[in-house]
Amino acid sequence: MLERLDYVRLAPRRILDAACGPSRESAALLSKYRNSDVVALDFSLAMLRILQKRFFRKNPSRVCAGLEHLPFGDGSFDLVWSNMSLHCLNEPGAALKEFSRVLAPEGLLMLSTLGPDSLKELRTAAGAERVHLFHDMHDIGDMLVAAGFAAPVMDMEMLTFTYASGDALLADLRASGQTSARADRPRGLAGKRFIARLRSALAARATFEIVYGHAWKGKSRAAREKTVKTIDIFKRLP
Repeated sequence: MLERLDYVRLAPRRILDAACGPSRESAALLSKYRNSDVVALDFSLAMLRILQKRFFRKNPSRVCAGLEHLPFGDGSFDLVWSNMSLHCLNEPGAALKEFSRVLAPEGLLMLSTLGPDSLKELRTAAGAERVHLFHDMHDIGDMLVAAGFAAPVMDMEMLTFTYASGDALLADLRASGQTSARADRPRGLAGKRFIARLRSALAARATFEIVYGHAWKGKSRAAREKTVKTIDIFKRLP
């Protein structure tokens, strides 16, 4: 995602690092856009405390909040950066609408998330209802349009990680700190029999479908009407 910014003409004054995690990208964004202010937002206060201990040229502001209800005014940012966060939500559409709201007209959204082929090995071994649902990149593109973005560009790549054992795969997933956000997921304890069946069936590899996207915030209706009226006036001048 950072490499893709090299092909974009952008000089953002304010940047939102949405669901920043340990904020590796906040430092990179501050380095790339030296005259910008970065706001690092995460639902986890512990992650924001990690950010506080990191050294930056200048520290980004830290805000603890969720993506579906951003505590910022309309048009507050010129760039919203969302790296590997949307798949943590049961419905990413609400977050995309919030991204659109807080972006200034002609502001840019850069995102990455996981697609539906992610963790297909775990889904086969554990059962579909126990593994998070991931949205197709075409569906995310439709959500972007519905949220007010113009001409979203989507693409994807497949990555396969091989582990020494299925247990090593499970340990890696636990260490990531992420879990299923499915509303219909089983809530009770699985039990020893389930764990034994899972270990015997689980392949020692994991597929991740990485979805990338970027889109520009369209002008507001009022701004478009003002532009059209201005052009019309010039057309009628002698």
